[in-house]
Amino acid sequence: MEKKEMRRNGWWVLGAAGLFLLSKGKTILALLKLSKFGSALISMAVTVWAYTIVFPYQVAIGLVAMIFIHEMGHVLAAKRKKLPVSAPFFIPFVGAAIMMKRHPRDAATEAYIGIGGPVLGSIGALAAFLIGWIGMQNGAGAEWYVWFVIANIGFVLNLFNLLPMQPLDGGRIASAVSRWLWIVGLIGGVFLILFFKAWILIIFWVLFALDLYRTYVKGEKKAPFRYTVQWEAPLQPLLEAGYWIPGEEHRRQLEFETYSTVEDETQHVKVKWESLGLEHETELPKQAIIHKVETQRIERRSDAEGEKLAIFAEVQGETYTNDRYYEVPPRTRLGFGLAYFGLAACLAGMIWLTMRIDLPYLS
Repeated sequence: MEKKEMRRNGWWVLGAAGLFLLSKGKTILALLKLSKFGSALISMAVTVWAYTIVFPYQVAIGLVAMIFIHEMGHVLAAKRKKLPVSAPFFIPFVGAAIMMKRHPRDAATEAYIGIGGPVLGSIGALAAFLIGWIGMQNGAGAEWYVWFVIANIGFVLNLFNLLPMQPLDGGRIASAVSRWLWIVGLIGGVFLILFFKAWILIIFWVLFALDLYRTYVKGEKKAPFRYTVQWEAPLQPLLEAGYWIPGEEHRRQLEFETYSTVEDETQHVKVKWESLGLEHETELPKQAIIHKVETQRIERRSDAEGEKLAIFAEVQGETYTNDRYYEVPPRTRLGFGLAYFGLAACLAGMIWLTMRIDLPYLS
């Protein structure tokens, strides 16, 4: 592969990394109602197939592998902090997503989970580089040089994610290092948009800038909170008791009460539908001030256990802002800072080294 071709692929990788921003979305994960690993494997296979339309199959597999390793870094870091997360779900030409079922309670935990992806992702990219280097030293054929392309994808992808701008990992790490880094992220985002044509960054840059403006200029600390609660109840006992079963589009406000646990500070909401004698309790993903709980949809379902009534209700309110969220011990702040800047420097150096290798064309 000629150097010009390599650079052209480098620009594409930055564009793909921009699309990787969308991997932070949560709602797409609900599209597949399979087992955690079943949906991950199927989405991986579909994504590999989609990338082969544009790139050689070796590069397609390598790109998906690099994204997978990156996301697993977040998964492992979250599990070490005892925060439940889903398996990665892949979206062709976008990236991958994991869904956190409970949000971090402090900036240090957020930064720990945020840096987990780039750390493990960088290790995966370095492993690919070493495989290619060993093959080159042993006089292997041109097909072994694909490992350098895969490694470069991994290095660029992880370095891109270290940009200190939400929702990228770097923006989350910056919350425990210094929030002034978010200004660097805003400037860096403009640079990537203008000089590297990462157009997908525009919408995220605007949203991030607006969020900073509302929070630190206008002083708005509360944001709307909406969370859908779903539960099922056996239908036959309700019919036998003479309860009136509403239609699918029935809307009504439900009584509720909330409480938080002392151990992990998780917030729970208990929803009551007194006219049907039903109640359900669930854990909220983040602390919130709840204003009301309202039904959105009612469904009748049948399975091996019989007919059931499925209730979908939306919890509405405002997110709760913990004023001590960003209080990080100096030693912890220094540790994250050294890890963050050290990792960014290593990735930049590896990209420079990899780009200097003259690669043959990959068909």
